[in-house]
Amino acid sequence: MSFFIPHLSQIYFESCKGQPNMGFSPLSLSQSLSFILFLFHFHSTISSSHFCALDQSLSLLQFKESFSINSSASWNCQHPKTESWKEGTDCCLWDGVSCDMKTGHVTGLDLACSMLYGTLHPNSTLFSLHHLQKLDLSDNHFNFSHISSRFGQFSNLTLLNLNYSVFAGQVPSEISHLSKLASLDLSRNFYYLSLEPISFDKLVRNLTKLRDLALDALNMSLVAPNSLKNLSSSLSSLSLSGCGLQGKFPGNIFLLPNLESLDLSYNEGLTGSFPSSNLSNVLSRLDLSNTRISVYLENDLISNLKSLEYMSLSNCNIIRSDLPLLGNLTQLISLDLSSNNFSGQIPSSLGNLVQLRSLYLSSNKFRGQVPDFLGSLVNLSTLNLSNNQLVGAIHSQLNTLSNLQYLYLSNNLFNGTIPSFLFALPSLLDLDLHNNNFIGNISELQHDSLRFLDLSNNHLHGAIPSSIFKQGNMTTLILASNSKLTGEISSSICNLRFLRVLDLSTNSLSGSMPQCLGNFSSMLSVLHLGMNNLQGTIPSTFSKDNSLEYLNLNGNEIEGKISSSIINCTMLQVLDLGNNKIEDTFPYFLETLPKLQILVLKSNKLQGFVKGPTAYNSFSKLRILDISYNNFSGPLPTGYFNSLEAMMASDQIMIYMRTTNYTGYVYSIEMTWKGVEIEFTKIRSTIRVLDLSNNNFTGEIPKVIGKLKALQQLNLSHNSLTGHIQSSLGNLTNLESLDLSSNLLTGRIPTQLGGLTFLAILNLSHNQLEGRIPSGEQFNTFTATSFEGNLGLCGFQVLKECYGDEAPSLPPSSFDEGDDSTLFGEGFGWKAVTMGYGCGFVFGVATGYIVFRTRKPSWFFRMVEDIWNLKSKKTKKNVGRCGAGRN
Repeated sequence: MSFFIPHLSQIYFESCKGQPNMGFSPLSLSQSLSFILFLFHFHSTISSSHFCALDQSLSLLQFKESFSINSSASWNCQHPKTESWKEGTDCCLWDGVSCDMKTGHVTGLDLACSMLYGTLHPNSTLFSLHHLQKLDLSDNHFNFSHISSRFGQFSNLTLLNLNYSVFAGQVPSEISHLSKLASLDLSRNFYYLSLEPISFDKLVRNLTKLRDLALDALNMSLVAPNSLKNLSSSLSSLSLSGCGLQGKFPGNIFLLPNLESLDLSYNEGLTGSFPSSNLSNVLSRLDLSNTRISVYLENDLISNLKSLEYMSLSNCNIIRSDLPLLGNLTQLISLDLSSNNFSGQIPSSLGNLVQLRSLYLSSNKFRGQVPDFLGSLVNLSTLNLSNNQLVGAIHSQLNTLSNLQYLYLSNNLFNGTIPSFLFALPSLLDLDLHNNNFIGNISELQHDSLRFLDLSNNHLHGAIPSSIFKQGNMTTLILASNSKLTGEISSSICNLRFLRVLDLSTNSLSGSMPQCLGNFSSMLSVLHLGMNNLQGTIPSTFSKDNSLEYLNLNGNEIEGKISSSIINCTMLQVLDLGNNKIEDTFPYFLETLPKLQILVLKSNKLQGFVKGPTAYNSFSKLRILDISYNNFSGPLPTGYFNSLEAMMASDQIMIYMRTTNYTGYVYSIEMTWKGVEIEFTKIRSTIRVLDLSNNNFTGEIPKVIGKLKALQQLNLSHNSLTGHIQSSLGNLTNLESLDLSSNLLTGRIPTQLGGLTFLAILNLSHNQLEGRIPSGEQFNTFTATSFEGNLGLCGFQVLKECYGDEAPSLPPSSFDEGDDSTLFGEGFGWKAVTMGYGCGFVFGVATGYIVFRTRKPSWFFRMVEDIWNLKSKKTKKNVGRCGAGRN
């Protein structure tokens, strides 16, 4: 503020202008000195009130140095405030810093969205700022730091916000020492943060001045909801979304007189009853979605909610409802009634809610057409009517909604053409019409604001409009499963630099695949062009540091080799190149992809040996490997079987495989499952498949295959495999389908296979197997088709009785290859065999000598003839019995 001194001086001296030059009188000199002293005092006061204390400045600078600036550390907004913190400048003028104007102490620190990344240690200089009254560290990344107990030393704190900042561990009980707190926000720390019952009880008991409390996504599963009843009566905002609360919610909280906002959503185990009267007359926000709290949506309740602006009752326990009464809540800005099984037509009284900006009615059973009253809701920015039973064409009802940004009408029964005015809405960002019965061409877009477009699973035809490729901010483009979309994929598609999902699968697109698809967007995570008529080669320039997680080109006419640049796709989880015309050898370079879980190369022209791993941890995360219907030869790749770690252990939790980014795109795949070609529109994380069928593999089935205990389907059929069926296959206890048909396998079927209790499909046909077919729970269910073409097999399954002595079943096989001693079983090695042969040889020589010396000993011949005659009689009886059975 030193600039203020010459300004005042100038005013003083300007006031002397025009005065006669008579020199300075004692009075004027005195006045001048007084004025100078005043200016000096004013400057000192201003200066001292602005410059923060040195220790405060040093503490802030050291705090700044303990973190890096990372653009990914802040999600909702980005403002690197600490970049303005410079040594030698007044810290009270730094971004995010507030000071006491008299003392220079830092009293406020607002570092929300500052892109800070690093660990907040207990010895951080932050805790030397003892005069803090407001502290906001929200929307940063503190790398799973624990919240230090030293936060409890900020005794003057009235606001503490650690929202969305990646803290972990337990909330320290010392937070309850902050008795002056009026606002506490520890929410959205990804459920890594937990609050124990004792700490919560202290917090409730001591923080008596709390007005705003937000603990969303905090693990409070051990906290009894009843302990909430002691919360401050002055509470105006309570947000406990997704805290894992279970049990009855205390009813007195609903009746707090100053309550303006209440969010209990996503506590599926939370029960209780929402009252219909005595509610706060200032309640403006209510969210009970995904709870089991009973709601009676009738006149008594609705008449007490006249101030309500935001109401969310999605997937709620609504006992009784009179939906037309909702038209009386004329202050509503947002209404969410999704996932409640409401039926009938959408009530026309909702047309009274002219303030509405968001209307969610999805996942119900509403019938009829899109109601006309929607055209009067001109403030709507979000309309979600998806997953209902709405029918008919979309007429001009929505034409007036110039503020509409998000329109979701998917999974209904709409028909007719998609009206062109939808593509002309000036503010539209998201348009989702998938899974309806729309026909006709896709109209040209009139604006370039669209970010999300999903028109999949309709009956659209014609070419993809060129205006789609001009949507510079588009992140998701899904036009799959329209079957009659034709034409080529324009290289202009590579102008969509922000694209994350591109799915044009199951259409009739032709021409060459644009080579630029390999490197046009570093953000692309899904590229699905399968089931078209595309030609040419796989893009050869997949760029480094790309984000591709799902690449599916199945069912085209792609030729050439598998591009080695795919090795740059280090995020890749699914690679499906099946059913093409690719001519190449086995792509060993794929084994180094660290996240690859599904590899499908079936039905191509691949050839040569599959020798085994060339790198450490090869294919360790692979869940599905399908290289069937190629020309691979040589022995089975035993080395890979040793490294398929994901096939050795089952997942404990079943989820559907999807992208890891925010798009949530669910993966799909076409696969032979239990002998039938099936499209899996969702892929279970628990599925494990190994399919090497229809190749030219030779040699024996390796014993080590028994390590793959999580396998659900094993198909080695239509090769030239020899030797026995390994008894180690009995270790595959999760196996549901086993196909070893059309090989050259010999010997007996191991009895160990009878213990595979989940085995539903078995095909051992067209081999050279012999002996008795094992019996057991599953083997008794298989028909003759599972065993046909093996003339040496017998058993009731093939309607052939077994005769004579049955050889013992194969002993359990060891996983240790090359140890011949295991062939003889435990304790019966080569020494015992040699002794047996030796004894037999001596006995034979001695008997022969007696025979030739005595010429014809009567006792020996009688013994032999008696045994021979006995065998002949038994054989005749058996033949007669079998002949009688045929007649």
